[in-house]
Amino acid sequence: MALRPVQVNMKALDASAVGRFWAEALGWSAYSPGVTTYVGPTGGLVWPDPVAVGVDVVPVPEPGTTAKNRVHLDLATISAAHQAELVARLKALGATPAHVGQGDVPWTVLADPEGNEFCVLEPRETYRDTGPIAAVVVDCADPRAMARFWDEALDWTLREVTDDYAVLRSAEGVGPYLEFLRTPDVKTVPDHVHLDLLPYPGDDKAAEVARLRALGATDLDLGQGDVPWTCLADPEGHEFCVLAPS
Repeated sequence: MALRPVQVNMKALDASAVGRFWAEALGWSAYSPGVTTYVGPTGGLVWPDPVAVGVDVVPVPEPGTTAKNRVHLDLATISAAHQAELVARLKALGATPAHVGQGDVPWTVLADPEGNEFCVLEPRETYRDTGPIAAVVVDCADPRAMARFWDEALDWTLREVTDDYAVLRSAEGVGPYLEFLRTPDVKTVPDHVHLDLLPYPGDDKAAEVARLRALGATDLDLGQGDVPWTCLADPEGHEFCVLAPS
């Protein structure tokens, strides 16, 4: 048994507008299968076997906090010209420069129209085959502990782990990386960005949730009520959801 990340869940006051922004940013399409706005490759939301790790923008009644999100996206580029063009295009779509203590770095830090930070990376050979999302990046205190939990939680492969970072990617070597970076920040509020995981067809969701609890995940009450998904937190408190396969 194992789970796979299928989407990055973002909260927004105007889910349709934020969804359109991310569709334009990634060169994908925005769909509204229900109350959320799903952003993914052309072809729609293929469930329960999405073809890519998408973005699901969920409407919320209140704005997020001003604290930096502990989960963000890194976008891939293939040349310096592409990086400059993408940054300019994103600003024209409503992105704004963001300052998170990055200093003088070769990547550009921006925020989407509702303040969710993301990075436009300089060209890196590692990310040439990821598609538009190079990585889902998670701030953490202990990358080695995160590697132990997430390597067991997912069917993805642990590629590298040090005291400062841990890297996982799908066993097929496609799509974005999942990266855990050591940071000095302490988690104080729920994030407006988190991962959604999905069992494979035929796997038992309740058994998967029980397995995650045995690995150190804890139940999370976000006021979700009676819903078909299960909200959990990893050993450092990062929120994630296990979705129902149907």
